[in-house]
Amino acid sequence: MKTSESMDWKDDHERRSLSTGLGFALFLFACLALVAWIRWSGPVQHDNIIERAEHIRVLRFVDQPDGSIQVIDAASGADIHNFQGEQGFLRGTLRALVRDRRLQGFGADQPFELIAHDAGRLSLRDPATGSTIALESFGSNNIGVFARLMR
Repeated sequence: MKTSESMDWKDDHERRSLSTGLGFALFLFACLALVAWIRWSGPVQHDNIIERAEHIRVLRFVDQPDGSIQVIDAASGADIHNFQGEQGFLRGTLRALVRDRRLQGFGADQPFELIAHDAGRLSLRDPATGSTIALESFGSNNIGVFARLMR
């Protein structure tokens, strides 16, 4: 092998490394640009959800001293359900909405709207902030926690 042949191979290898590195850098830039665009565009408000709703139930969720969560119908004041134990999905969902309320300067005592849509979809909406969580996104076991509150 001549010296000039070994240099050609080296140039080819450097070009492939450069193009791979450039491709990776472009991919990384595209990912960062997408994340920035999503963060700056803000949360999507779903005001049109209520127009398509079949049934809306206005509920208050009250933490009890024993650690349970009491669910109260805001219109009638009737106790609907008392959730005992950990209730991770229920607590996590409520925690996310209450956190949003606090960030926007609202109190935690206002009721939420549980909305039943066509095709068995459910969403939990905070009328104070306009935030909505599509509960069917979290699977049938988790949606069942809220589905029993519609009865």
